[in-house]
Amino acid sequence: MALAIKKVSDIYEMKVFTDNGDYFGDVEESIITTSKVFGWKIKATKNSALSQLIGGAKGVIVPHQLVKAIGGIMIISRAAIPAFDDREIKELEQQQN
Repeated sequence: MALAIKKVSDIYEMKVFTDNGDYFGDVEESIITTSKVFGWKIKATKNSALSQLIGGAKGVIVPHQLVKAIGGIMIISRAAIPAFDDREIKELEQQQN
């Protein structure tokens, strides 16, 4: 099996899903250090799990080590989902109801 190589610019606007199948958002830009990709800025798009979690924020930065695969889509670890405490989760649930 050959290794597929992609340009960073080919990944912009790519759909991002968690490893359990939830639509997370779209790649907005990359964060590059001197020689490698450090992370990805994922924008919260309408109807994404990310937009439901972070409300008014525009997106999050996902460290590259949490990216599991990049092909036609990007798959990230669910560990990249922002953590909330129980009080914040209850507030989010009340806002949605």
